Amino acid sequence: MDFLNLLKSAGAEGSLEQIGGILGLDSSRTQDVVGALAPALARGLERQTESGGGLDALQNALSSGGHQRYIDEPESMQADEARDDGNNILGHLFGSRDVSRNVAAQAAEQTGVDAGLIRKALPLVAGLAMGALSKQSSDQQSGGGGLGAVIGGLLDSSGGDRGGADGLLNLAKRFF
Repeated sequence: MDFLNLLKSAGAEGSLEQIGGILGLDSSRTQDVVGALAPALARGLERQTESGGGLDALQNALSSGGHQRYIDEPESMQADEARDDGNNILGHLFGSRDVSRNVAAQAAEQTGVDAGLIRKALPLVAGLAMGALSKQSSDQQSGGGGLGAVIGGLLDSSGGDRGGADGLLNLAKRFF
């Protein structure tokens, strides 16, 4: 399952509309931005889960962080807390604001959307991703899959080729 399908299956259409409204983008451009950010976010999640205790820590964050509110209450995307929460998530995934900035710059190049708008979207998309993961992992646990299956599905949605995500993160890291 790719990232946009994960968001849609989690019921995040309203939240995507909120992000589009914040950015002043239509639905198609918002999806372009989210799609351009998805590989770097998925790779950041993968790296977190590969670290010692990372999968357990991520599962704990998903179960206790209240991220599902970004799915269930789309208007919560408008709150300053959503941006703060997303920036904290990005700190865990990327480790540096420089990496976040460079991920945004690469996504801007890919989509033609202003990098400043993408930097504004990135923490919101990160929070929304955590909300979708929270919802999907709890749904899959009841069906016998869990978080590992959800993340594996995100990474495998590109046909097993992780070069795009790796390349994006490696490109971002080399700038600092």
